[in-house]
Amino acid sequence: MSGQPNTRLADLFGLAGWSKGELARLVNRQAAAMGHPQLATDTSRVRRWIDTGEIPRDPVPRVLAVLFTERLGRVVTIEDLGLVRHGRAGKRQGDGIDEHPDGVPWAPERTAAVLTEFTGMDLMLNRRGLVGAGAALAAGSTLSSAMYDWLHTDPALTADAPVLDDPLHADPAGFDRYEAAPVGSEEVEELECSVGVFRAWDAARGGGLHRKAVVGQLNEVGGMLAYHHPPHLQRRLWGVAANLAVLAGWMSHDVGLEPTAQKYFVIAAHAAREGGDRPRAGEALSRAARQMVHLGRPDDALHLMKLAQSGSGDGLQPRTKAMFHTIEAWAQAAMGKGQAMRRTLGRAEDLFVSDRLDARTPDWMQTFKDEDLYGMQALAYRTLAEFDASAAPHAQYYAEKALALRVDGRERSKIFDHLSMASACFIADDPEQADRYARLALMSMGSNSSRRTWDRLREMYRLTAEYADFPEISRLREEIRLALPKQPRAKGDSTQA
Repeated sequence: MSGQPNTRLADLFGLAGWSKGELARLVNRQAAAMGHPQLATDTSRVRRWIDTGEIPRDPVPRVLAVLFTERLGRVVTIEDLGLVRHGRAGKRQGDGIDEHPDGVPWAPERTAAVLTEFTGMDLMLNRRGLVGAGAALAAGSTLSSAMYDWLHTDPALTADAPVLDDPLHADPAGFDRYEAAPVGSEEVEELECSVGVFRAWDAARGGGLHRKAVVGQLNEVGGMLAYHHPPHLQRRLWGVAANLAVLAGWMSHDVGLEPTAQKYFVIAAHAAREGGDRPRAGEALSRAARQMVHLGRPDDALHLMKLAQSGSGDGLQPRTKAMFHTIEAWAQAAMGKGQAMRRTLGRAEDLFVSDRLDARTPDWMQTFKDEDLYGMQALAYRTLAEFDASAAPHAQYYAEKALALRVDGRERSKIFDHLSMASACFIADDPEQADRYARLALMSMGSNSSRRTWDRLREMYRLTAEYADFPEISRLREEIRLALPKQPRAKGDSTQA
């Protein structure tokens, strides 16, 4: 017991709208449903959890996580509730004690448990048709400050893992994990191959159709990581976990589950570091930065990119550095910083051409090819064109180069390139060309489950207003209005590019 209020639990309790007596009754009922009929919680215990920071014994934290997840319609973990015994119970910054948001970074031995608990809750929400719209995104500056010292230390897997007499022992890994077992090299290789399959699915059709499959696979890997395998296998499993967590985050971002996506990116960074792969941890944070630019928070993106670059260590290859610079440039463009954006893109080009795509390139970077560099350059210039119309021809130039190289299987990227081109054409006062590329994008979007493509379409639609009197553009506007999803948008969830 800390003697101090658990402000995390108090805040979520206030959002849930229960009375203390009502929560006590729900805990007893849910515990019985989970196989613990002997549990007897009362109002005074709930009061102590909230007012004095008392941490109840297992299974109460897991029961509370389930109850709050169902009530709020988003994933709520034990960490979110401030009920982890190894740390302080939910003190916020400004209360006299410095603490990082959402328990970031958590202790190394907790990573598998956090991963498995979060994916288990996410799967439960999937089954019950709930969405994660009620959470808030942490600021990029807050995340980067929380993770700076942790990411810059050298990970040592053998030092992080406790020494156990029984090699088949499994640590508790949270709620609703699969009954995973120790695995060998063949099983790990199959898991590594599955990541490639999931990546191809995501690139072709967007994240909506296969997100649940990726989260389920990640949940199972979390269960495997609860066992202590030989170090070489454990590192490979952490690599699989990092790759799947990045995919789960990207797919969640793709369908508008933004706080869920951010949590997966942070989990991916933890998993990569546990496996000794600091460049992979940096790339995971770069995904969170791209998410921030998309949501109109480029300053937060720059904070995250600074950490991604500095925390990746000496093993960062030129191609990865180039990709990082394109994200940084996009953020600068979204802030109207044209000179800085051009300098950053110049560094990206120099690094990219100095690299050679070969067997040394990690699998997670092998999809960043010439067309992806051109596509990001087009996006940066198209974004800058909102502040300086002279940037529009550059956006057209790079979008055309990207489209010339796009191959089948990367439909979502092709849609983005078409929309960058259409938007740049509108800004450059070429509505005829804009109409052509907008229709190419619209034709492909019906078979793609990416909400991000619809976000970009909305931004392009805004640019059509100036040409609404043109018969072709008037028809295009009507087709877009009919095609756009009708569900309400989450407040503050708008695109910048």
